[in-house]
Amino acid sequence: MVFFFVIISVMAFPNGPFTRPHPAVWRIVFGVSILYMLLLLFIIFQDYRTVRSMFEWLFPDLNNFTIDMDKGEWGVKCDDLSLGRLWESIDFFCFAHFTGWAMKTLLIRHYGILWTISVMWEITEIAFSHLLPNFIECWWDAIILDILLCNGFGIWFGMQICHVMEMRYYNWESIKDIQTTKGKLKRAVLQFTPESWTAMRWLDPTCTYMRFLAVSQLVVFWQLSELNTFFLKHIFQMPPSHPLVFIRIFVLGVMSAPTIRQYYSYVTDPRCKRVGTQCWVYGLCMCIESLICVKFGADIFQHTQIRNIIVWVLVQAAVSILCVYLCVTHHRWARRRQIRKDDSVDEETEAEENVTSYIQSLPRKQVTLSTPEDEDSDDEGDNAASKVTRRRKNHQQLRRGNRLEH
Repeated sequence: MVFFFVIISVMAFPNGPFTRPHPAVWRIVFGVSILYMLLLLFIIFQDYRTVRSMFEWLFPDLNNFTIDMDKGEWGVKCDDLSLGRLWESIDFFCFAHFTGWAMKTLLIRHYGILWTISVMWEITEIAFSHLLPNFIECWWDAIILDILLCNGFGIWFGMQICHVMEMRYYNWESIKDIQTTKGKLKRAVLQFTPESWTAMRWLDPTCTYMRFLAVSQLVVFWQLSELNTFFLKHIFQMPPSHPLVFIRIFVLGVMSAPTIRQYYSYVTDPRCKRVGTQCWVYGLCMCIESLICVKFGADIFQHTQIRNIIVWVLVQAAVSILCVYLCVTHHRWARRRQIRKDDSVDEETEAEENVTSYIQSLPRKQVTLSTPEDEDSDDEGDNAASKVTRRRKNHQQLRRGNRLEH
């Protein structure tokens, strides 16, 4: 059923916002998005034992695993801060943090929004730490390891890739015109890179309040999507390194690429009147996942501290709006500075042009280049005609002598 649905996706579904490596690939992504949404709708109408049996049938290693086996020492000995302790805390998940944030940077491509999401996620972990024990962290683990090192380097690395791909010149020649085998292999590999790279400019200085709210909404919804990952893993009792967890993250990552592109076009392009279909499907998947967490995690949510959740929602909204406002203010300041710089350059250019035009308008003395004989003729103005005649005779004699020699 999945195979034939994917074939129908290639033939019938609309093209996505990307063309590389081929539009059919993004039609398949849209088809997989619909299948994932239908799977979530099927799961939400089952009971917990049925869903758990499905996962155990697919992955028999889950039969002997419970979430209690994944308990570790979280948030202990926070006063013991040393280089050795920091080095011991660096594990595979630090690399996963770095890789994940590099991928998020390739999707969003804006320092302000990325750093806002990074900081707000640590606040989200604090707000839900009473429900998920693995959210309990020491202050240095959250600030130094997560925000500054893993997330910070991931954001920086992703932005460097964005700059390289934006400035790179793509020569998409036909593979038939390439003679060498090495050239053909290189061209085949380049097929899986973007045909063109668009720099994301979410916070344009001339943005309206609608765009302002749309970007703030993106920051809040991103937190909910990340939160579903940890709640689903905890509710259905899966280890963090389980293949099913990575498969879901990979599928959502591929789905989010055209989703964010369509949402960006809707937010920034006044000619775009509606949100793309991929964006709608991703939003439905996120909402259904949240409903699944609420239904099957009823025992966990019974211990919810309502005050923490209310404060979390208010802080999310306030900090998101504040960060977006600061980013817009910074962009407006940078634009005014660039305008003043351009005006000063124009004034200097205009002054140079005025000086040049003034110099050109001054009266000039005509100077003619002459030979020493000409200077003598100028000094002896009365005998100038005779000297010219004499030079002509000498020249004629020289030509006559040359003909005699030949």
